Amino acid sequence: MAENKRDYYEVLGLSKGAGDSEIKKAYRTLAKKYHPDMNQGDAEAEQKFKEVNEAYAVLSDADKKAKYDQYGHAAFDPASGGFGGGGFGGFDGFDFGDIFSSFFGGGFGGGTSRRNAPIQGDDIGIRINLTFEEAVFGTKKEVSYQKIQKCASCNGTGAHEGKGVKTCSKCGGSGQMRVTQRTPLGMIQTTKSCDECGGSGKIIETPCKSCRGTGYTKVTKTLDVSIPAGVDEGSRIALRSQGSDGRNGGPAGDLIIVVSVKPHKIFERDGRDIYCEVPITFSEAVLGADIIIPTLEGEEKFRINEGTQSGTTFTLKGRGIKDVNTSRKGDLFVTVAVEVPKNLTNDQKELLSKFAESCGEKNHQKKTGFFENLKKNLKKNL
Repeated sequence: MAENKRDYYEVLGLSKGAGDSEIKKAYRTLAKKYHPDMNQGDAEAEQKFKEVNEAYAVLSDADKKAKYDQYGHAAFDPASGGFGGGGFGGFDGFDFGDIFSSFFGGGFGGGTSRRNAPIQGDDIGIRINLTFEEAVFGTKKEVSYQKIQKCASCNGTGAHEGKGVKTCSKCGGSGQMRVTQRTPLGMIQTTKSCDECGGSGKIIETPCKSCRGTGYTKVTKTLDVSIPAGVDEGSRIALRSQGSDGRNGGPAGDLIIVVSVKPHKIFERDGRDIYCEVPITFSEAVLGADIIIPTLEGEEKFRINEGTQSGTTFTLKGRGIKDVNTSRKGDLFVTVAVEVPKNLTNDQKELLSKFAESCGEKNHQKKTGFFENLKKNLKKNL
């Protein structure tokens, strides 16, 4: 049997010969990680929790640790002539969860004081889809979601028509039982949940038919929600106390709404600022013109000067999106893109050729400057 066990140092993630402080620190971390209250229904975590406690029970005891360091698991295996006898040197049947409770004050030990204490209800998260305009200007949306709610039939008692609840005779209604046990750390007195009432202090004789004795049911709730102007992709809206009901008089959780925004066909958003690209003709760029640009409020005329280059960006201050928490607005950035004409007639091509000849180099400063710099760099490299 001993040969199937993992090395105790390996179980705690330690090197052989680790000191007391290292052993205690590793135990605290792993016991908390694998404790059944933190991993309900996880059989693997429960097994690891037992394994961690078993390793700690040996390595935290100087005498057992010394024998384990010398003989390994054989020191505890009666079949191998070990001295342990009942599992861990006389601790057979000991609830190692009590060691954990002694370290952490019962924080995860299932004590009734915790069970009967007010517990806040769970938060509930849902996602809503908005158009670009809905996110920018705000809107109202109807949302539906499921939550855990106190049973209306029994008002959360779990008993049929509020009757049939009696005080547990085993614990006197406290839900707690004190036990004293001998542990690797000495005699420890702990408080356990009453095994008769499960720590509630009450026995339900006739369970409520609606909730089957749990006191809570799952319901679908519908709310009208106001979405503030300026929300963005990933924004969260918290509706306090609209989540699942709490237990033992605890407050309800929150409803957390996560926003998803559909892309716009024209605008791109970066925080409060918006960007768009507007095509202009060759003639408009050369001669200047009043062009139509899109804004959040609709189309507007905008004057561009003659000689406007493709890629030029104009900034319209305060024409962006309102900050969701303040009255400040971002800016609108409009970039113009000169569209080169296609499918020209012969007459149009001839006119353009004459136009190009008449312009010469003096009307193309960027092109002239580019080739001048290119010639200079070529000379340097020769």
